[in-house]
Amino acid sequence: MRSSRNLRPNLAFGADAHSSNRPLLEEVTAIAAAAKSDPDAQPLTTRQLKSMAPMRALRGRPKSENKKLLLSVRYSPEVVAYFKSTGEGWQSRMDVVLREYVARNSRRG
Repeated sequence: MRSSRNLRPNLAFGADAHSSNRPLLEEVTAIAAAAKSDPDAQPLTTRQLKSMAPMRALRGRPKSENKKLLLSVRYSPEVVAYFKSTGEGWQSRMDVVLREYVARNSRRG
């Protein structure tokens, strides 16, 4: 059984038992006027708005200039165990070792 506390209407913003619990127009107008008069909450300028980036553009890791390929590779267990034992970033260290090998051996021509 639900408690009577859950059945009470939300009385915030002047709502009553017959309303949809939305603020009244007068209350919205008063809130907007109070926000506009607050010196710490002034509207953004056109320049500020133009400089903003959408949140989805800021999510995740930054895009790298050196894009890497995702592939499936099989290594010897002892090779993987060694690199994992070096701690966090072991895959990046493995990449560095392989890049050094490529650089050393591609010079031979």
